[in-house]
Amino acid sequence: MKKIHAFLLVGLLICFCVISGIFLDLLQYADAPAGQGSERVNFSVNPGENFRLMIHRLYALGLIRHPHKFSWYARLKGYDKIIKAGDYRLSLSATPRQILDILVHGKVALHRITIPEGYNIYQIASLVSQNTKISERAFIQKATDTSFVKAKGIPGETFEGYLFPETYFFPKNVLPEDLIAAMVQRFREVFLPEWGLRANALNMTVHQIITLASIIEKETGAAFERPLISSVFHNRLKKGMRLSSDPTVIYGIRNFNGNLTRKDLETVTPYNTYRIKGLPPGPIANPGIDSIQAALYPAETDYLYFVSKKDATHQFSTNLKDHNRAVKKYQLKK
Repeated sequence: MKKIHAFLLVGLLICFCVISGIFLDLLQYADAPAGQGSERVNFSVNPGENFRLMIHRLYALGLIRHPHKFSWYARLKGYDKIIKAGDYRLSLSATPRQILDILVHGKVALHRITIPEGYNIYQIASLVSQNTKISERAFIQKATDTSFVKAKGIPGETFEGYLFPETYFFPKNVLPEDLIAAMVQRFREVFLPEWGLRANALNMTVHQIITLASIIEKETGAAFERPLISSVFHNRLKKGMRLSSDPTVIYGIRNFNGNLTRKDLETVTPYNTYRIKGLPPGPIANPGIDSIQAALYPAETDYLYFVSKKDATHQFSTNLKDHNRAVKKYQLKK
């Protein structure tokens, strides 16, 4: 009986040593990178992907050694069931422990998206489709979803004007509503409380200010001119004159071909400010800070007209006679 007990004790001791050895080996493995250097590799985990298949892909890319040990360690930690789908950038010098931490916590790679000032929702949709998995159609549908617009507290029928132009970082599989929500949130952070008070002082709503700012944004690329452009539109609004802005006409034309014709200027649309009085029903683009400030704080001038000098700047006039002279000089000269 004593011999049996001794054999059992020895057997248990051997098992304990083997298990301990395996455990220590796995711990050492977990902290040993497969490679060296700062090179990073793109790695995607698909929703519902088989864990064993994912491990073999990691091995094939040189990100891990000994796939079986990686599997044992992951299962020991309970990570095999909680890997998150997404796009990752994994370093060749990362340890198995670090790789699993990234995959388990969904530390996905972020993609940079820079929205230029003056882009409209259709241009933004094209840009977004190039940098995320969102299609142009999906983005436009969400950006023009009136129920979603209302839920976000935007006063217009679309998000036009409120997708603030800036650089954003998002995962490749970001949803269109999350992307739009972040841009709207940034707009709210940038639009200062005193700007709302200033809009009231001008007897204008914030929506009207953003609409005017979007027109200013599209009329000139020269920052110093924006307050002057703004003064022309403010002066015209006060006198009940039509704004007569080409960019608003273009925005109202479906599938504009790049050639603005006299017929276009004569066709009545909600955005044709040659035919309607006052501002169009909403923004025609997404303005930056400078254009918003210009809409709120126009230069003090008597200007009522401006014409392009074809050098990115404009000639401003206070009366029609001088304006016609400027048109002849800058637009009609050979």
